[in-house]
Amino acid sequence: MGYFIIVIGQTVVLPLVSGLIELLAIGGDPILVFGKWWAFWGVGTRLLAAGIAQVSGKGRTAEILGSTAPSVQELQLTRELGTANIAMGLTGLLALIPGWTLPAALAGGVFLLIAGLMHLPKKSKNPQETVATWTDLAVGVVVLVLAGRVVFGAITG
Repeated sequence: MGYFIIVIGQTVVLPLVSGLIELLAIGGDPILVFGKWWAFWGVGTRLLAAGIAQVSGKGRTAEILGSTAPSVQELQLTRELGTANIAMGLTGLLALIPGWTLPAALAGGVFLLIAGLMHLPKKSKNPQETVATWTDLAVGVVVLVLAGRVVFGAITG
């Protein structure tokens, strides 16, 4: 149950709450505000936490993928994925720095979108993988909307 609470919190609840607070307190373009907070929470904290868990051997990656007794190769692959997640998560935390939001969002958002798309066709996903799939897709789509808004804004001036 803890996995579900953390993942839904980082990819839905915290970005929405943070974005609403900022919009009410300061204002701004909702796409840019929510995009920033989705990058911070959904890419930054989520991938950083996942990476630390994967590198430490305490992550649920092997379980999510259906392995009850991970092989040496599966553990090595999980740790390597963990180092990539740490790097993308640290980059995602930079989304709060003006001018860094889009690069920070793209670093992990594209990864999450592609990962979610790759999980979609898999049959018989366990509950953790189902949540990971749909939250990966949600963060990826938000990042694409943010990128579109930033690029469109730059073109139209």
